[in-house]
Amino acid sequence: MLSRRQKHILLKFFSMFSVVRGYNILIIVIAQYLASIYILAHNKSLRQVIFDWNLLMLVMASAATIAGGYIINNFYDSEKDLINRPQKSMLDRLVSQNTKLSFYFVLNFLAVILASAVSFRAVVFFSLYIFAIWFYSHKLKKLPFIGNLTSAILTIAPFFAIFVYYKNFEHVIFVHAIFLFLIISMRELTKDLENIKGDLTQNYHTIPVVYGEKVSKIMLTILCLLALVPAMLLIFKFQVGKMNYFFYLSIILLLVFQISLWRSNTKTQYLVLHNILKFIIVAGVASIPLIDISLILNKITLIS
Repeated sequence: MLSRRQKHILLKFFSMFSVVRGYNILIIVIAQYLASIYILAHNKSLRQVIFDWNLLMLVMASAATIAGGYIINNFYDSEKDLINRPQKSMLDRLVSQNTKLSFYFVLNFLAVILASAVSFRAVVFFSLYIFAIWFYSHKLKKLPFIGNLTSAILTIAPFFAIFVYYKNFEHVIFVHAIFLFLIISMRELTKDLENIKGDLTQNYHTIPVVYGEKVSKIMLTILCLLALVPAMLLIFKFQVGKMNYFFYLSIILLLVFQISLWRSNTKTQYLVLHNILKFIIVAGVASIPLIDISLILNKITLIS
């Protein structure tokens, strides 16, 4: 049996884990490594990528920066989240705001230290990234269009750091990035529809609040159609191996999303749409190794 103090510490841990969205960070870390192994540094052995000290520092710096970003975002959105996500908000409030802010500064400092082990350019990149996250949470998030665009860019920024590190400029990488960017943009706009009540109460000028649900749905329809283009290109033009099954599945899910979108008008229905897009993102991460099955076997042979 746990003592009262141990239970209290455990609750604090889960509260902070909820604030920093630990599960999201874990997915991003896995995605960065898989993208490095099978896309960005596919010409290197598994051993070279996994034991690359600079890559580890970049991934850890990204994780620390993103965790800090979730904290500062939680700090500014605390009142809105109390309306939109009351249960999660109550768990998050088990840790005081002062503790969260202290942890925020520690994480950002740690990110810069980790980046300094790679290069001065990495330090500049993560310093700008930290500032951009803060400015987005403080100011840009409340603005229509700019807030959504900035959020999508900030989400893919950690992959940009790895992309620059490996200096791989193959066209297929840009097409992958465009597909991911469009799906993330759809997810952000769907979240705005889902959270319209809290945004309206707290005077957030999101697209659904300013222009209404119909305009938001039209924009989502356009983004959905645009996302089909890179998906089709990756299936028929580029060599993505068995990962083409993921893009076939994505096209089907996007069509389901589109049909359901125009029938949705409640928070629960928008949450379902949001989860469809989250599933596409997570499934995309899981399917990266399918790009080249022979590559998996060769890399296992090289490391053994």
